[in-house]
Amino acid sequence: MSSGPAAPVGSVAVIGAGLAGLSAAMHLRAAGVHVTVLEAAAAPGGRAARTNRAGFSLDVGPTVITLPDVLADCFAALGEELSDHLRLLPVDPAYVARMHDGSTLALTTDVEVMAERVRAFSGPRDADGYLRLVAHLRAIYRAELPHFIDRNLDSPLSLVNRPLLDIVRLRGFSRLAKVMASFFEDERLRRAFGFQAMYAGVAPSSALGLFAVITAMDLIEGVVYPVGGINAVPTAMATALESHGVEIRYGTTVSSVREDTRDVLVTDADGRSDRYDSVVLTCEPEAAATLLGDHTSRTLRRRRQMSPSCVVLAAGVDHRLPVEAHHTIHLGRAWDEVFVDLAEGRPMRDPSFLVSVPTRTDPSIAPAGGDVLYALFPTPHLRHQHPLDWRRLRAPYREHMLHHLAAAGMGDLSGSFEVEELITPDDWRRRGFADGTPLSAAHTFMQTGPFRTPNRLSSRLVLAGSGTTPGIGVPMVLISGRLAAERLVGRDPSYRSRAWR
Repeated sequence: MSSGPAAPVGSVAVIGAGLAGLSAAMHLRAAGVHVTVLEAAAAPGGRAARTNRAGFSLDVGPTVITLPDVLADCFAALGEELSDHLRLLPVDPAYVARMHDGSTLALTTDVEVMAERVRAFSGPRDADGYLRLVAHLRAIYRAELPHFIDRNLDSPLSLVNRPLLDIVRLRGFSRLAKVMASFFEDERLRRAFGFQAMYAGVAPSSALGLFAVITAMDLIEGVVYPVGGINAVPTAMATALESHGVEIRYGTTVSSVREDTRDVLVTDADGRSDRYDSVVLTCEPEAAATLLGDHTSRTLRRRRQMSPSCVVLAAGVDHRLPVEAHHTIHLGRAWDEVFVDLAEGRPMRDPSFLVSVPTRTDPSIAPAGGDVLYALFPTPHLRHQHPLDWRRLRAPYREHMLHHLAAAGMGDLSGSFEVEELITPDDWRRRGFADGTPLSAAHTFMQTGPFRTPNRLSSRLVLAGSGTTPGIGVPMVLISGRLAAERLVGRDPSYRSRAWR
């Protein structure tokens, strides 16, 4: 199967104004295509949505942006400079890892500083191990990103090349936990530098070593935060698109997509129908199958192994919280047992969770003297024989979260929220996420790379977003939009992402 376009493309409908859809639209528009973006919500964002109330700006989706050059490439496709549209602030430390024994480790991208912190934390052997890990992460990043993530892979045969041998040599197909154990004697460090596999929906004990690339993105390339919050990214992308003649129809819910021999008919919930040469769908594969109806691609009907879900508590408080870091990952005493709980459909008995206080980096998203709190607790998805009843659990689980936040040093938060958003797996399901998880399909071996739901459904229909290649995470969905555009208009021969130069 060729990665080039199947037919001349003059008009494309992009369904969804999330990061993937906006990225696809920017790259399509750069190719001279007439692009129309159809979005059900009243504003851009998709998973990166925002709630504005009482002077607080609450992001309720992703909290981390890495590889900002991938985002810069979207603007560059339109001849624009990212810095003219967004101000990105460094987040340092990228995370603070708080261990079950009360010890903490601030994770920074400064290698010399980090080596000294590891030395003070657990001794010279682990400090030397950290330096070896940095070399490993840089090598796997350079081998993996341009060759396995930033390109369309038509089949497993696409992987048979020199970079694959490099990945094998770098233990990319070993278990991530074993790879981390080869660098660190201290179990706490193995967790601090390996927990990112949770983003991919897989326990570190079973995740492939190639997912160390997520650690590389966080701790080698660095984490940034946009002024105004994460939703400022899709807002800026949409503004740039409109300035280049792209129409974005908000409040437009697409009800069906029908392909025929000449074009694709897109009908919305109000009965309006328009024809396009091609369509980019940015929803999960299950939702795409519903839109396509009897024309559903067989690949969309394949049952996927889903990532765990999560409960998100986003809130605004009128005082400063006793937290100094933007991101703190709280790692419980249990580790493998946590993932067993999630896999078997139980709440974590000894939870590990993420706390973000983005006002540490950008105070403008709260009134003077206030703070924004974001807490994410992993939970089982809803595809279990006896799924959790979140209508019953909603209130008690909120109290459970507040209890653990208080035990983690946040103090008594009961009754202190000026504004609040609580999102459970039931809420995620109502928002259109399969099995109640916003984290899409788990990155198991058979759901990674060319084995993931493919982005080409037919000559005129392509898929973008977390559910297809390359997968979950802000840079990945931005790349997925460009890869979807390439399926329709071909690869720009001058393109080479600034992220890998």
